[in-house]
Amino acid sequence: MDKFVIQKPRTQERPKKKDSREKIYKQATLESLKRVVVVEDIKRWKSMLELSVQTKENLIVALEELRKKIPSKEVLRSTKIGHTVNKMRKHPDQDVATLAKAVYTEWRTFIKDHSNKPSIEVRSDPKTEGLRKNAQKLLAEALHMEIGHLLVENIEREAFHLSSRLINTPYRRTVRALVFALKHKPEIRAQVQNGMMSPTTFVQSHKK
Repeated sequence: MDKFVIQKPRTQERPKKKDSREKIYKQATLESLKRVVVVEDIKRWKSMLELSVQTKENLIVALEELRKKIPSKEVLRSTKIGHTVNKMRKHPDQDVATLAKAVYTEWRTFIKDHSNKPSIEVRSDPKTEGLRKNAQKLLAEALHMEIGHLLVENIEREAFHLSSRLINTPYRRTVRALVFALKHKPEIRAQVQNGMMSPTTFVQSHKK
């Protein structure tokens, strides 16, 4: 007897609708935790706040980033970021002043109530710091400024940040491009010096 196979038409399964009430979990990274502080980031945001020709937008960005962190007493003492944020409470721009006050109050309250809780601090090694000093020296010479000038510090810290906080090939190439532009393009050097071009914009436009 012959055998026959009867195929039935497949019924299309409707895709299941996602429950809007379903919780979506996002994995946190170590650096995203409030008590994990990268000291280089604290110093970078501090230099942004202290630069006299800084834009309001960058001041807000720096304060918002600082608000995500709770530095330990040691970091507050060594970087003096608390003093800088405290001074920003008297900034003529009300938005900047209000945000600075919020950051300062949150830090002060947390330190007072949780002074015994340790934090994790991430610092650069001496070799890295030495190489970065050399880069700052080259930038200072190209800008006709002292090596400790805040503008020089802002530019170098931005280049280091955009290179994933590493002394790698992109960092070296970016520093060389920045030095070349400052030395051989007077119009760009003037815009950087007088604040018409922010350090962030300058570095991003020459990132390698």
